[in-house]
Amino acid sequence: MKMKFGALVVDGRGKIGGHVASKNRGGAYLRTKVTPVNAQTSYQLGVRSRFTGFSQGWRALTAGQRDAWNAAVSDFQKTDIFGDLRSPTGFNLFQRLNNNLSVCSVAQINVPPLPSAVGIVTVTAVASAVGADTQTITLSNAVPANTQAKIYATAPLSAGKSFVKSEYRLVSVLAAAEGTPYDLKAEYVAKFGSIGLAGQKIFVKLEAVNETTGQTGTPSQASGITVA
Repeated sequence: MKMKFGALVVDGRGKIGGHVASKNRGGAYLRTKVTPVNAQTSYQLGVRSRFTGFSQGWRALTAGQRDAWNAAVSDFQKTDIFGDLRSPTGFNLFQRLNNNLSVCSVAQINVPPLPSAVGIVTVTAVASAVGADTQTITLSNAVPANTQAKIYATAPLSAGKSFVKSEYRLVSVLAAAEGTPYDLKAEYVAKFGSIGLAGQKIFVKLEAVNETTGQTGTPSQASGITVA
């Protein structure tokens, strides 16, 4: 469990004993830890396969290459859940960047890249219609050069749903120059079975990836109510 101390403990994340500490818009909370059923889905198996593959790839690097990754971590710092700046380990950086590249069908990189800008593209609208049997997403612009965009979506949910962080699943990856609007229906149905019923809500999240470095941009999110 991660904790942040002041005069007393002021924040906490993670599990301790049979409880989990976290935070949402209502503030910090403590809940009973629940162990989910391991469904062994194709998505889970794919994630594990990539992790295993890159763990083997890390071990196959030369000592000099691993030293280079360990030295590069300060260039790829991120803000943690408490708002503090943290550096990954060399292994974690190797895993993170190569996992992003693998999802985009780009070959593994063995030399740490220099940080580069990530092309900007965001999802601005989701439109699904049962009668017309259509589903499209609107982007802010075409996917920039040297960029791909990972599309995550939720299954159809109740219209009152608003917190969906854990319910996103990878649905598709957009190549550079892909335009807008984008027809997501075939890929969405392949993942979830249907576009759902009229009145249900679907969330879509888009995350741009630099094809050279594996860095990701700031995710964007949009949602839409399916119409009849």
